[in-house]
Amino acid sequence: MINGEYQVLGIAGSLRKGSFNRGLLRAAVNVKPQGMNIDICDISRIPLFNEDLRVDGGPDAVREFKDRIAGADGLLFAVPEYNYSMAGVFKNAIDWASRPIDTSPLVGKPIAMMGAGGGLGAGRAQYHFRQAAVFVNMIPMNRPELMVPHAWDKFAENGDLKDETYLPRIAEFLTAFVAWIKFVKAGQAAQ
Repeated sequence: MINGEYQVLGIAGSLRKGSFNRGLLRAAVNVKPQGMNIDICDISRIPLFNEDLRVDGGPDAVREFKDRIAGADGLLFAVPEYNYSMAGVFKNAIDWASRPIDTSPLVGKPIAMMGAGGGLGAGRAQYHFRQAAVFVNMIPMNRPELMVPHAWDKFAENGDLKDETYLPRIAEFLTAFVAWIKFVKAGQAAQ
């Protein structure tokens, strides 16, 4: 927490400039509640996971990514869906950040996930990501959920959210996430 604000790292699992999920993160920044700061992280420089490259903490981009995760009070994931699961580049970033597991900055981190996509709004990808979150021992917020179905109708070509009816839902989701971070941090402090 800095200046009374929880520091949240926003991570979009898509590299496309006009990504709906990157646009969803930008919309979240615009409606974030008091007491929250969202810093968006770019995962495009993270190389493909290779255990051989883990020497000395891995490539610079990986070390920077892990440092930013470690410095955050919570993580806000915008999870795209590809072939009924999470995107490969997203899973790749999580794989890097999770190694070695005993010192991973993901362990014990409060997280929230949202997504924009097809008919289920990336719901399947979020479900698969929850499975990975369990192994790494991240602490996901279960409710409310945020899924934006038929994203091509709700976002502009540049990826900006154009359907403003979602803004109050995003704001409510983020308010719940602040409460979740407080809850998790209080439990961790009591241990």
